[in-house]
Amino acid sequence: MGRLLLHSAWRASAPYRVRIGLNLKGLAYDYAPVDLVAGQQRGEAYGEVNAQHLVPALEVDGQVLTQSLSILEWLDETYPDPPLLPKNPFDRQVVRAMSTIIACDIHPVNNLRILKALARLEVGQPAIDEWVHRWIGEGFAALEPMVARHGAGFAFGDAPTLADCCLVPQVYNARRFKVDLTPFPALVRAADMAAEHPAIAAAHPDNQPDAQV
Repeated sequence: MGRLLLHSAWRASAPYRVRIGLNLKGLAYDYAPVDLVAGQQRGEAYGEVNAQHLVPALEVDGQVLTQSLSILEWLDETYPDPPLLPKNPFDRQVVRAMSTIIACDIHPVNNLRILKALARLEVGQPAIDEWVHRWIGEGFAALEPMVARHGAGFAFGDAPTLADCCLVPQVYNARRFKVDLTPFPALVRAADMAAEHPAIAAAHPDNQPDAQV
């Protein structure tokens, strides 16, 4: 496999997930920053990379991969060790369910373009904060018993999985928005343990070349 080039934005959840996956696999990659706040993703140049004008995009040997969960599954199929999904089909389904609660039910209604759309509709900041807290809270309420049942240090089991790739960025965002996480002790323990893993720590937004501290 040739050069990997990740189009990423330092604080965005979806590329954060992919950075975690790449690091867990021990893969070297080049980093192409995309300034979402400035709207660089909407420009013609980035549109030629990803017609959806979203991050991440992963360029591999002339191919462009998009959508974070799909990229992570491709990574797991192409570089199977260490695995991001368990061997048992029922366990794999649980990990995928945990991941999609975050990637499909929580994140899409709280990402930057949605928050900007709410602002354009003249929704005030208190209402936007309430919106964010509601959807993160509902998603985490569904995840908490799953992590409590299946976690053994990490979100599922005793090693990082696809679920941790999604959970760590979402907890990072929840803390940015000052969401009360006290109702979710198992989830927070798992996310905090995962965040200490060297590969996952290296993916943290503050450690990216386009980080704005």
